[in-house]
Amino acid sequence: MNYVEYSYTGGWATPVLLIAVLAVPALGALAVALLPARMDRGARLLATAFAAVTFVLTVLLAALRQPDFGYFDYGTGPLALVPWADVNVPWVPALDVGFHLGVDAISYPLVVLTGLLTALCCAYTVWKVPGGGRGRALAALLLVLEVGILGTFLALDLVLFFIFFEVVLLPMYAVIAGWGGPDRRRAARKFVLYTLFGSVLLLLGVFTVIVAAGTGDMVALTGASDLSRTVQCSAFALFAIAFAVKAPLWPLHTWLPDAHTEAPTVGSVILAGVLLKMGTYGLIRVGVGVVPEGAAWAAPVLGVLAVVAIIVGSLVCLRQTELKRLIAYSSVGHMGFVMLGIATLTVTGIQAALIGNVAHGIITGLLFFLAGAIKDRAHSGELSELGGLRETAPRLAGVLGFAAIASLGLPGLAGFWGEAFAVVAAAQRGGPLWMTLAAVAAVGGALTAAYFLRLLRRVTHGPATPAVTGFAEISRPEWLAWSPLILLALVVGLVPALVLAATAGPGAALTGVLP
Repeated sequence: MNYVEYSYTGGWATPVLLIAVLAVPALGALAVALLPARMDRGARLLATAFAAVTFVLTVLLAALRQPDFGYFDYGTGPLALVPWADVNVPWVPALDVGFHLGVDAISYPLVVLTGLLTALCCAYTVWKVPGGGRGRALAALLLVLEVGILGTFLALDLVLFFIFFEVVLLPMYAVIAGWGGPDRRRAARKFVLYTLFGSVLLLLGVFTVIVAAGTGDMVALTGASDLSRTVQCSAFALFAIAFAVKAPLWPLHTWLPDAHTEAPTVGSVILAGVLLKMGTYGLIRVGVGVVPEGAAWAAPVLGVLAVVAIIVGSLVCLRQTELKRLIAYSSVGHMGFVMLGIATLTVTGIQAALIGNVAHGIITGLLFFLAGAIKDRAHSGELSELGGLRETAPRLAGVLGFAAIASLGLPGLAGFWGEAFAVVAAAQRGGPLWMTLAAVAAVGGALTAAYFLRLLRRVTHGPATPAVTGFAEISRPEWLAWSPLILLALVVGLVPALVLAATAGPGAALTGVLP
């Protein structure tokens, strides 16, 4: 079925809005960078304004689903994977490479989450800049990161996807190396080396597919019936390793704790909240979508590695003594659940991965905001030095308790759905292997509860330590940055359809299981 036959072509709103979502933060970064150094606070305010406008534009993308804008309901077969809005301009016609952007139910929640977290982080820099001063450059880098991350989620051409995937590399390196902790340069170098390794493999995978298929258009390639099994397996192996580095999946995760520990608060929030999702989203959109036979071939190995990540992440967290490293290693376990959902290649598993991505971004973003606030006040992240927080700053302790309980997967909060249904999806696959993986993953969920309860016992209970004596309560700027995430953790937990609406059709088409 020819994709062009179904591409939306009506009106000016679609191309203008899609391009504006990328152009506004790019122009914002340029405008902020050009301001003189003496206007540092003004530059941070300007960056916040550009980020806020971008967030509004990402929300408005939902309007393109309305009938007046050419939206049609998801059905079955090829139609189920046509984006509800797209713009496709020839870029390199000889290679059939186009500037193809689009949004659908799979990418839209992550697009909005990126817009929200970037706006909150830019607003946070208005109040506090790590290390003092130089806030103008940090705000500009946050906007450049937003361009790369949004572009990755919107790209529907493999070459364009790769370019946006790479845009985030140097800005994140600069954020860690420029505003991070004492060991920031080593952590930044480690981040770059791991990411470059994955990038080389991603590039090889992209051109393996393009050479074999003669096109880089992801909508046309989805299903990949014209690609041989050998090509699909080879390409998926390259894609899987590349995306596993970014996700990160055990044993390619070791850059993450160092990067999180040394990164400034806003860097950790962006890194955990949306940058990691580029790996899991890529595995769904490119790995499962473009080379499905390769995905089916590698699914058991991917499932095993995902469950190992869940258990290893949880066990390491049980022994961690530093707050940010504990939260970083918890991300390894949480993203293991996302990977397990993807590995099942079922509609339930894909939906579990999608809501798991969003829930992790909301909750872990909040946790890193809290960790940064606590570390700034105590000048230490050691759990042994942070006891008695509920006595000195009860509101701060309460929000930390809420975030920890949401992260451990309490029913009614956002963290529950992704983890629970990843286990359900593995059980639905049936067979000794998948039933075993489901059981072990469930044990990993119990371990998650154990290490977060251990964290709360050490930090919020017991007698107050000297480091937390005289702790300031939550300030107004902090409430501004944290309140949307607190609210979303509750709302997504109670109404998961906010994330999962209209994903059954695309999930079924991606996995080849038509409802």
